[in-house]
Amino acid sequence: MSKILEDKDQLSDLIIEWYRSHGRAELPWRKNITPYKIWISEIMLQQTQVKTVIPYFLRFIKTYPTFNSLVLASEDQIIALWSGLGFYRRAKNIYRAKEQIKNSFNKEFPDSFDDLMSLPGIGESTAGAIMSIAYKKSYPILDANVKRVLIRYLNVTEESASKKNKILWEISRNETPTSNIFDYTQGIMDLGSIVCKPKDPLCSQCPIASICDSAFKIVTKSSKKEKTKKNKPQIDINFTLAHTDNEYLLFKRNEKTFWDGLWLPSEQPKMHKILKKESSSQIHLSRKHKLTHLDLNMSITLLRYNKSFDVRSNGQYRWVNKIDINNVGMPAPIKKIILEI
Repeated sequence: MSKILEDKDQLSDLIIEWYRSHGRAELPWRKNITPYKIWISEIMLQQTQVKTVIPYFLRFIKTYPTFNSLVLASEDQIIALWSGLGFYRRAKNIYRAKEQIKNSFNKEFPDSFDDLMSLPGIGESTAGAIMSIAYKKSYPILDANVKRVLIRYLNVTEESASKKNKILWEISRNETPTSNIFDYTQGIMDLGSIVCKPKDPLCSQCPIASICDSAFKIVTKSSKKEKTKKNKPQIDINFTLAHTDNEYLLFKRNEKTFWDGLWLPSEQPKMHKILKKESSSQIHLSRKHKLTHLDLNMSITLLRYNKSFDVRSNGQYRWVNKIDINNVGMPAPIKKIILEI
């Protein structure tokens, strides 16, 4: 760690100067900054690329521009805006966090690190990002992009994930400046995203190349040993979608697995007394859908009825009018099928 002491402020100064000329100031969450907007963007950016997040963030903020406007939102309404973004637990955490803020913080968004850490879905790095970007207070962060910059900067070779994480937090704390924290935090995140990329980093464009232990030494993907591609598990899932001309019968999935808490067609048509013989038409569809950790092979039977009917179920279900589909939290492939009927 001696290099940290020797180069104290050098890393941050270089990153701050670079950010002011090359940073992504055009990102929507960096305009008219509020703690609320930074919170939403940071949650969305967990495990998701910037280009994917932008349209979802814009839609979310258009619907709920302030925390006060979010207070009355239901979990379903929040998840509906998340449809297609994946990792739906993040949307549930936003709902749980806003409920906690409403009940425990008198509807005032927290302005202390410890209070932010008490909220569902907010860890040390997310809390640090909110404190440094929204409140301009000096707190370290360690998201995936920052980790990559610091690993290469000091050539951290520790193989144990827990030990490596501990080392990186120590580096991040030591390198985080006490001033200009806004520019530094956004700068090091941008640097990891657009210059110090996972593959083929742009060392010739990097502002810290002169002090980086790994500059121009990163093995590019063309010379790496080919890694054996792991086949993701495949799951077959059968849906039965009962519908009328304008309404669709959906059930809330409460299994602790993928799509938990989202509204889906029936997976147990016999139990729900959805009988093919009573339908006026039947259509069978097959769809494939890729999730992060598994692939789904979906079989969907569309059964059209002249009118809606009661269902036998201990779970939550509802007939949803087509004009309200965008207000219901459901997976993107299911919504697409409904909108195409």
